[in-house]
Amino acid sequence: MELLDRRTYYRAFQSRDARFDGRVFVGVTSTGIYCRPVCPARTPRFENCRFYASAAAAQEAGFRPCLRCRPEIAPDLAFWRGTANTVSRALALIADGALDEDEAGVEALAERQGVGGRQLRRLFQRHLGASPIAVAQTRRVLFAKQLLHDTRLPMAEVALASGFGSVRRFNETFRALFGRPPSALRRRSGADTSARDGVTLKLAYRPPYDWPGMLAALAARSAPGTEWIEEDVWHRRIDLEGEHGSVAVAHLPDRNAVAVTIRVPSVKALPAIVARVRRVFDLGADIATIDSHLARDPKLAPLIARRPGLRAPGDWERDAAGISIDDGAPPAWRPWHAYAAQHLRMARHG
Repeated sequence: MELLDRRTYYRAFQSRDARFDGRVFVGVTSTGIYCRPVCPARTPRFENCRFYASAAAAQEAGFRPCLRCRPEIAPDLAFWRGTANTVSRALALIADGALDEDEAGVEALAERQGVGGRQLRRLFQRHLGASPIAVAQTRRVLFAKQLLHDTRLPMAEVALASGFGSVRRFNETFRALFGRPPSALRRRSGADTSARDGVTLKLAYRPPYDWPGMLAALAARSAPGTEWIEEDVWHRRIDLEGEHGSVAVAHLPDRNAVAVTIRVPSVKALPAIVARVRRVFDLGADIATIDSHLARDPKLAPLIARRPGLRAPGDWERDAAGISIDDGAPPAWRPWHAYAAQHLRMARHG
């Protein structure tokens, strides 16, 4: 599904407007590549541009990810979730690998949401411009591409962590999409490392971000021995099938991102851990829009002006609505009143 307001998006693409990063992706017919609006490459002609609401929509239309602007590290925005909580829940399950093993599992995925498969496909097309299968495939490809660029994991572990059923299928997908094997996309040299040694990934957000406020909120509720903050870095111990792992999250303000270092015994756990970090640190929030709307309240306006970018932290095991992830229920979208409550808490307690 191509977005229709083409001239507005083209102007954003011409000016490399970061406000549109994560909201729109640009497919270029002359190259067969899709890009973020902030891509440093030369701006193509207007008639060669197609605009899409998601990376999955651009990829389903036949475009491949740009190697320069790297769509896999675009902010993961969810500005439509308030009108499609079913899509939000389905995306959470897809992020946990619900469609990795069985691509015919859309009906089962829909059943878990309490809707029919046809209705789920219709919702995905309306809000993301792509089918659930295309979203799952794009998620696998982009996560694998990020691991190739940013880590030294062996190819077999990249394939496994990304949800590909086999290395052969992993290689075939990348050859079909990029015309080259996955190893050709790797930029880092050196010896292979494992997930036990540590994998560091950068996860983007839309600024502003009140990092001290987030750490203060997390410190106020941290469980001793499980979560702690040291030198402005959040740490958490995790248990996976009887083995121990760890997560550390640091702020990269000049990159509008956080750096996540994960040490786990199995690479298959990486996507779920990344999804939980996104939830805990509320990386998908369109915080500028949220703040502008909440600031219409005269009591909230001075609090928001004092702490722009203050976010509502999620829980590692439970989402903002208190739904347990371990009970099989995926997280709900975060209501805006959670941000207002966070501003009021910070005003009362610092």
